[in-house]
Amino acid sequence: MPTLGLGETFPNLVGECQDGDFDLYEYLGDSWGVIFMHPADFTPVCTTELGAAAQREEEFNLRGVKLCGFSCNDASTHKDWITDIKAVTGHYVNFPLFADPTRSHAVQIGVLDPSLKDDKGLPMTLRALFILSPDRVVKAAIIYPASTGRNFDEVLRCLDSLQLTAKHKVATPVDWTRGHDCIVDFSLSDADAERIFGKDGFTVIPCPSEQNGKGAWLPEKHYIRTTTDPSVKTDSMCACQ
Repeated sequence: MPTLGLGETFPNLVGECQDGDFDLYEYLGDSWGVIFMHPADFTPVCTTELGAAAQREEEFNLRGVKLCGFSCNDASTHKDWITDIKAVTGHYVNFPLFADPTRSHAVQIGVLDPSLKDDKGLPMTLRALFILSPDRVVKAAIIYPASTGRNFDEVLRCLDSLQLTAKHKVATPVDWTRGHDCIVDFSLSDADAERIFGKDGFTVIPCPSEQNGKGAWLPEKHYIRTTTDPSVKTDSMCACQ
């Protein structure tokens, strides 16, 4: 398991990518970032993943998110692999693919899998993915085994939720996608929710645990309250201006 947890600062990656010298912090600037590790170059599952990421890079760009791959091979090997990725998937990898041939960065981040080794007997990286906020803090981490490719629909869905909840006092329920109802932040009282969303700006879902012995609902205990996606309201206001 990665030693880097949620809320921790992701270390800078300084070294090389397929295009030459690379500095992760300079590359990201003020953007959100998605850093995703690959066990090795010229591996079949990773090849499909990088092709899919290249195909959907514009979707990440529209969200203000920059992509960065990571593999424990050198930059020249990355270049050859990128050629294969284009031939296999039809999509060219334009985002950086960080090279960590000494595994020093993988050790620092804690993403080496002792149960997965290369031909030389060296541990390979987990299929780990980190979502970083603009301040380089890890906001989400997703780990897959080497045999299972990532789901970029889920990565984008998670990004949408993280960016939404960073700006608004909401949480997102199971299977939520952009534009669907959200949950009012659990920490807010009903009075706080009214001040933020308006008196009729949220809906209370009554629960048996909130009912007193006389059948009356206890308003101070409402913990499931839904509201429309605040980003949709914001987008609509911007479109009208």
